[in-house]
Amino acid sequence: MKRKIVIVGGVAGGASAAARLRRLDEDAQIILFERDPYISFANCGLPYYIGDTIKDRSKLIVQTPEAMRRRFHIDVRTGSEVLSLDPVSRTVKVQNAERGIYEEAYDAVILSPGAKPLRPTLPGIDHPQIFTLRNIPDTDRIKEQVASAGRRSVVVIGGGFIGIEMAENLREAGLDVTLVEAGSQILAPFDAEMANALAKEMEQQGVKLRLGDSVTAFTDADGEVKVKLASGAELQAGLVILAIGVAPDTLFLQSSGIALGPKGHILVNEHMQTNLEDVYAVGDAVETTDFIHGSKAAVPLAGPANKQGRIAADNICGLGTTYKGTQGTSVIKVFGLTGAQTGSNEKTLQRLGAPYHAIYVHPSSHATYYPGASPLTIKLLFSPEGAILGAQAVGKSGVDKRLDVIATAIRFKGSVADLTELELTYAPPYSSAKDPVNMAGYAAENVLTGRTHVFLPRELEGRDEDHTLLVDVRTEAEHARGHIPGSINIPVDELRERLSELDASKEIWVYCQVGLRGYTASRILNQKGFQTRNLTGGYVTYQMHEYKPGQ
Repeated sequence: MKRKIVIVGGVAGGASAAARLRRLDEDAQIILFERDPYISFANCGLPYYIGDTIKDRSKLIVQTPEAMRRRFHIDVRTGSEVLSLDPVSRTVKVQNAERGIYEEAYDAVILSPGAKPLRPTLPGIDHPQIFTLRNIPDTDRIKEQVASAGRRSVVVIGGGFIGIEMAENLREAGLDVTLVEAGSQILAPFDAEMANALAKEMEQQGVKLRLGDSVTAFTDADGEVKVKLASGAELQAGLVILAIGVAPDTLFLQSSGIALGPKGHILVNEHMQTNLEDVYAVGDAVETTDFIHGSKAAVPLAGPANKQGRIAADNICGLGTTYKGTQGTSVIKVFGLTGAQTGSNEKTLQRLGAPYHAIYVHPSSHATYYPGASPLTIKLLFSPEGAILGAQAVGKSGVDKRLDVIATAIRFKGSVADLTELELTYAPPYSSAKDPVNMAGYAAENVLTGRTHVFLPRELEGRDEDHTLLVDVRTEAEHARGHIPGSINIPVDELRERLSELDASKEIWVYCQVGLRGYTASRILNQKGFQTRNLTGGYVTYQMHEYKPGQ
């Protein structure tokens, strides 16, 4: 019997589900409803088209309705908004400009409505020069404003991925850019010190940051927008981009009986099934499972949406495929730097009360004797048993490669010991004989085995100077160029001859530039009877922690 499958929404989740369904069932009747004219487009590429990095608009279109109909024989209905779903009559109510409001029956439904940008109810929010970015029409409107000779300044509100990408691309387009973020840091999935490195790059490229400040109102200023902040400051710009987050676009489902989470996300099981019979849901509108902790999670990313669409199609066709959870792996370009992260950050681990260790390493992207090597920072979070809980990295080159390796290790339940044993590609233009991932594993393994005890920069704030001694084991010249206040300088190469200068009744806290000499110093001191701790990641990590964006 020919089945009738209705898909609500295209883009990553819906379009991938439609294609997978056809490949599995040549005879099914498949109808895809999409409210907008575009069913499948590169939404992650929209900021780069606005900034003119991507010059050909057509490159953003992944699949057209005509091509979808021709290749997959799918009934694509654009300009069609699904207003409601009735699980009793097994119908969806649809509104279309030509057909009006009508009902369409289904045997199975895949919901992929996505998420919509948040638009707070602030005074003046309806000013015509305030924009959000979700789709191609939004992009066209913003692109037109950027091209206008009179729009040379912009305020971006929100320091998440979209806000940062918009700020970068608008700056690259020659605009004067100010970014306002209510939180104390940009890019919440990163821990503060890692986000600081990216914030510093933004400031060096001319983006003005205002962190820890929120918008209270908008007013008109001769066609431009005056942005009033909680601090009392006022900003004026020809263009305002709202990028303060997204909410699941699920209002049309509230009378359907479908189970929704506290923020309106559709609840699904591992097969992407909702609580309603033959109704599945995928993408930014669903709440799934955190892969590491098993808790509920909603992660609006294209990769998971594509996978979920495929899995929903599989289960409609009886394959029994399961979605095993989301790691939240992501990467972002910030001018000349790349930031990437996977798994849990420290904020999440602390909120869950999960015990963990943290280490930093600052290796080069490839062999230092080969031209073009640049430093990168890797932060690794792991359990007392050695399970990898999360990782973050920032650098000019090689960041995505290393984080992808660690993300893969997490997916296969790897440990820090596994990172030390990974055999990764090596040639001087690409890596070192000890890859940065191996080095992160070595540093973590040393902590687990007790060969070194580390401390984090934030622990310096509560250091008991009566019972600890802070020692800089770098050279005198390095110490003179900048050091942690309260430290004495004994270079590691002189340490054995100067042990008498140390008070054995105190715990010795050592640090160097990136942590390696500090580790060597701690091994020397431990074997001479001293109790020691080494600043993981060294002075470089301390500087990342101490940097104050927007000041």
